[in-house]
Amino acid sequence: MNKLGILVGGVALAGAAVFVWQAIAPAPATQGHSMEPPDTSTIEDGDPIANVRVPAQLSPEGEIGKRVFEAKCAVCHGKNAAGQNGIAPPLVNKIYEPGHHADEAFQRAAFNGVTAHHWNFGNMPPIEGLTRADVQYVARYVRELQRENGIN
Repeated sequence: MNKLGILVGGVALAGAAVFVWQAIAPAPATQGHSMEPPDTSTIEDGDPIANVRVPAQLSPEGEIGKRVFEAKCAVCHGKNAAGQNGIAPPLVNKIYEPGHHADEAFQRAAFNGVTAHHWNFGNMPPIEGLTRADVQYVARYVRELQRENGIN
């Protein structure tokens, strides 16, 4: 047998071993968080979905975002972005962490609306009367709430 044949066979065997290892290895732990929405079947319609801890103090930008959120977003997403069962999801949820939904996702949602894909509350319509700066302040507010609740 020549050296090239041994090399090709070794690479193929190593690749097969990696494939089998990944197929049988347990899924990595998610540190208590899941990308699956929580079961809300025991929550009354309109009640908050998440228990949200509010930071003792928001940044100046977070304060502006809170005011914009209360004026434009809270009617659906609830007080302190805790969501409202049957209406809209909580934004203080692992699903909306920065690594999964960047701040630009807030911009796109506000201006274009969103087709339902994580929750079963229906599609989100575009929100009238917001600027990009308004939405950036809202994102800052939501990120500060998320950090206070262990979502980074």
